[in-house]
Amino acid sequence: MSNELLTKRQLGSTGLLVTPLCIGAAPLGDMPETFQYSISEEQALETLRSAFESSINFLDTAAAYGEGESERRIGKAIQANGGLPAGFILATKADRDFNTGDFSGEQIKRSIEGSLERLGLDRLQYVYIHDPEHSTFENVMGAGGPLEVLQKFQEQGVIDHIGMSGGPIDMLIRYVETGAFSAVETHNRYTLLNRAAEPLLDVASRLGVAVVNAAPYGSGILAKGPDAYARYAYSDAPPTVLERARKYAKICQEYDVPLAAAALQFSLRDPRIVSTVVGMSKPDRVAQTIELANFPIPPELWSAFEVIGFDTDDPEKDRVL
Repeated sequence: MSNELLTKRQLGSTGLLVTPLCIGAAPLGDMPETFQYSISEEQALETLRSAFESSINFLDTAAAYGEGESERRIGKAIQANGGLPAGFILATKADRDFNTGDFSGEQIKRSIEGSLERLGLDRLQYVYIHDPEHSTFENVMGAGGPLEVLQKFQEQGVIDHIGMSGGPIDMLIRYVETGAFSAVETHNRYTLLNRAAEPLLDVASRLGVAVVNAAPYGSGILAKGPDAYARYAYSDAPPTVLERARKYAKICQEYDVPLAAAALQFSLRDPRIVSTVVGMSKPDRVAQTIELANFPIPPELWSAFEVIGFDTDDPEKDRVL
């Protein structure tokens, strides 16, 4: 990472310095039902090795990805490396029980214990509460609930910092406004095609809470192009989204800029966003993503984009995650 856009930034009030690019490790958990492709353990480990050797110092996973497979593979890569590289930040997420829907404090305790075991670590630098839309605000924030359990782990030195990661924007704003979380992670809701997270970015910025923006490609349509990958937010893209994506692609073609570079830098150039999570499934994707982040884009392209328009509705409002 060479340009000014990619110097390390403060992750909210944590004191942690992270690169504006973060490697998303969900695909490394082998989740073909979500991503439409499968990843072998060998390929995942090679990708992680490339990540550890790169200038990116931030890695994002979750207990649930691949039913723990993402964390297991990361644990193997950490062991093979002799530990996390110096200055490297690993974030994971505490999850509900996907079989029963249990989102209790006890379940969150089991989730953390499972993550420690799979990752082969005795301490977690950063933990998000994951997808609380599957619970209630009262449960998450109440006595004996997920937040209190994570805070106890924090007091014991098992967890360093606590964040919130989820879908619905109004819900995330409510959690951010409690002051209990140093970072908030949103996904598929702040891209060229959808700006639903705009109010969240404003609130978090005002309160000094770091925003981590995941899925800048909308799960692939803005990386591969709408004709090659006609899906947005892990579902078939509606016709209006496809039409807008084609318009963005046409302007990029006119300026000789890869659509993926524009989609990525749309997130990277926003001062309210501390880091942008990009899912990576192959070793060469690491270097390619750094190249896209550094690709020179003329100011005129951003001006040309402004006339296209975008959605402000939640892209997943009609779908239960």
